[in-house]
Amino acid sequence: MRVVVVGAGPTGLFTAMALARRGHGVTVVDRDAGPQPDGSWPRRGVMQFHHPHAFRAQVVEALQAELPEVWGDLLAAGAQPMTPPAGPNGSGGPVQVMGIRCRRLTFERVLRAAAEREPGMAVRVGHVDDVCTGHGRTTGVRVDGIPFDADLVVAASGRAGRLGRDLRAPARGGDCGIAYVSRQYRLNPDAVPGPMNSPLGQIDLYPGYQAIVFPHDDGIFSAVITRSSDDGALTALRSTEVFEAAARAIPALADWTDPARARPYTPVLPGGRLLNTFQGQLDGDGAVALPGLVFVGDSVCTTNPVVGRGVTTSLLQAGELLRLVEEHPHDLAAATLAFDGWCTDNIAPWYHDHVAWDADLGRRWAGGDVDLGRPLPSDLIVAATAADPSLFPLVVPYLGMRALPDSLDAVQPRAREIYAGGWRPPVPDGPTRDELAELVGARAAAGRS
Repeated sequence: MRVVVVGAGPTGLFTAMALARRGHGVTVVDRDAGPQPDGSWPRRGVMQFHHPHAFRAQVVEALQAELPEVWGDLLAAGAQPMTPPAGPNGSGGPVQVMGIRCRRLTFERVLRAAAEREPGMAVRVGHVDDVCTGHGRTTGVRVDGIPFDADLVVAASGRAGRLGRDLRAPARGGDCGIAYVSRQYRLNPDAVPGPMNSPLGQIDLYPGYQAIVFPHDDGIFSAVITRSSDDGALTALRSTEVFEAAARAIPALADWTDPARARPYTPVLPGGRLLNTFQGQLDGDGAVALPGLVFVGDSVCTTNPVVGRGVTTSLLQAGELLRLVEEHPHDLAAATLAFDGWCTDNIAPWYHDHVAWDADLGRRWAGGDVDLGRPLPSDLIVAATAADPSLFPLVVPYLGMRALPDSLDAVQPRAREIYAGGWRPPVPDGPTRDELAELVGARAAAGRS
């Protein structure tokens, strides 16, 4: 089968290489020419490329199953496997990999290099104008005005991709109500990493904002401050002087970014608009609008990136699409319909989870208390394990994305008891939101004077 994959991000390249290894002739088309000769890679139009990422265990498993040499290349490039802490006597079995500490730049650079070496496929630089059709199905795409024949077109061009957008029922969701700024630093020679309270790094939630450290590869890490997107008093965090002053005031960030430990590696990077969205494969009538055209990755689902679900949900989609194309090689409409049903059952719940989580977090950041008049959002259920550790084994599958968010329904009654009794998640040391806003305002004013 002739396949065109539109988009050379992680989802598109993974899907393309896996299809090529199944004997299909695959061409990937992307406007980005890849890394520059000097090694830089601006990746214009892909805001999240330069911000922190968390690559969960499912990403490792997908690579090991489909592209095992890419997993080896990532390790050789300095990516750090996340493993659980060993018990007092060790586990006695194989080491479980919980994910990868790695920059998106490193991840994509390794994947792109592997794709350009892959037999049976080509990576082409160009702009896909539209989908070509004939006899009620996809016949290919038009690349820079020139028709390019294909039996299957996989749209993996990301959340901003326009290809075929109007063929589907409108996306659900929108702005998640949260904004962030980040900056990358590099550990000094012989310096050890700072404190970490989770496999992803250090995560500290304050009433009104959040501070996170994401360790990456090659001694590089990102310091992140998130806030409500309508909290104008904190928008000046995008200024270098203001961000550095805030980092010095927040204990965990101060530990990591202390000049004795690390030096800045990038400018301060403002995050773009963050979305929680879900869009299926079908048109407004519930039918496959154009057999032979299928959407995957961020063009199906985007979520608030704070807990690192994006690449995971995308590669889970890719794995299921690969299975269905093998199962229905001569009936791509049936494969697309089945894929839409699978995404509705297995991907949309993560979208709904973030919609509820983010809305309630924004309400609490604005001064609201825990609302026991409605179901608790998942972040509060997870937090309740600090008050009752017996809940933790029930929460772990959700945290690892091994169980869907409705698995937390079993924990909801006990968590509600905990909050009804007056318990609230402990607040880490550091400035309150108002103190942080005062500091930000003062530093911004000093910079203008």
